Amino acid sequence: MNRSDPLRLGVAGLGRGFMLLMPTIAAHSGVKLVAAADPRTEALERFEADFGGTGYSDFESLCQNPEVEAVYIASPHGLHREQVECAARYGKHVLVEKPMALSLSDCRAMIDAMQQAGCRLLVGHSHSFDSPYLQTARMIRSGEYGRVKMINAFNYTDFLYRPRRPEELDTAQGGGVVYSQAAHQVDIVRLLGGGEVTRVMAQTGQWDPKRPTEGAYSALLTFANGCFATLTYSGYGHFDSDELNGWSGELGQPRGPSEYGKARAALQAVTSSEEEAALKNRRAYGPDLGLSDTSLEGIAHNHFGWIMASCEGADLKPTPAGIDVYGHTEHRLVPLGAPDIPRREVLDELIAAVRNDVPPIHSGEWGLATMEVCFALLESARTGQAIDLYHQCPVRAEGA
Repeated sequence: MNRSDPLRLGVAGLGRGFMLLMPTIAAHSGVKLVAAADPRTEALERFEADFGGTGYSDFESLCQNPEVEAVYIASPHGLHREQVECAARYGKHVLVEKPMALSLSDCRAMIDAMQQAGCRLLVGHSHSFDSPYLQTARMIRSGEYGRVKMINAFNYTDFLYRPRRPEELDTAQGGGVVYSQAAHQVDIVRLLGGGEVTRVMAQTGQWDPKRPTEGAYSALLTFANGCFATLTYSGYGHFDSDELNGWSGELGQPRGPSEYGKARAALQAVTSSEEEAALKNRRAYGPDLGLSDTSLEGIAHNHFGWIMASCEGADLKPTPAGIDVYGHTEHRLVPLGAPDIPRREVLDELIAAVRNDVPPIHSGEWGLATMEVCFALLESARTGQAIDLYHQCPVRAEGA
């Protein structure tokens, strides 16, 4: 296979996760979608019409397709381990969505399976792939601003009131904001703070009996290098921290105050969990939504709320427009040009790993370490104790 040939990609799960990355995949010349697996016949028919690839009702059949070089696993959390192990048996590289898995033992089994197969395992998309955070990490690593000492991360959204399937409101099945949202925030903070968290102290909030899972958390993370970080997240649909990023949405879309309360309002007419699941399914890829319904026009760099990294010589604030540098005597912006393809960083890292044998930043070991922090966050909230960590890894320098 020529290194310049597009990476032939299969996808497992044509749901909401796929919808979010699909425009990037379609626009990126370095990848070609050739296959998909999903239990919904109508979604597979739409996939074949949009991409000319082959649809499968089961994942193993997709893995048996010799055209598929790598698989993007965007299926429900509980399927990640068995699908990664299946892909490994057929020699496929894997990009698996966050959260990587729902136990450290499952994460380790996934890593071991891919290592034994001699294949690459990446975990994402998470927002630590976003250019504003990657550039901030480079600036910290340069040493120009001294050592990073403190990080604050703050995000308020309506996450808990977007349409959900029943398991997405059950923590034991990977529901709630810790598994789905802390996985982003922890990833970013680890990227900026050096990667190796040694201790977690946290509290979580469950404030709506109709949404019986974690809807908020605050955590204090201590790093091996002496840095510490505070993380705060609320998905209760009141304040919207996109306001602090100039009303640029998490996915780079223009937003505004007129959208206030829409998520909660949309749920008011829903009378059952089945009805809510059906409402969510209408937002998934299929008859109602496909490639022609998406556009990357006017999309800015993605973000995950308000973040400040405090170094000895400056505070660094990543934003969709660039990185604000607050130094001793001046404030300046290190601009980021508009993205040619939003979220392309995910596919760039996958292609570099598979085609050029470049060790990825977001490896399986990295994903396991992020999940260890998430598990510790829940345990600390449950017990009221600080939780020590033992499975962390440093940030791998790009290209190293």
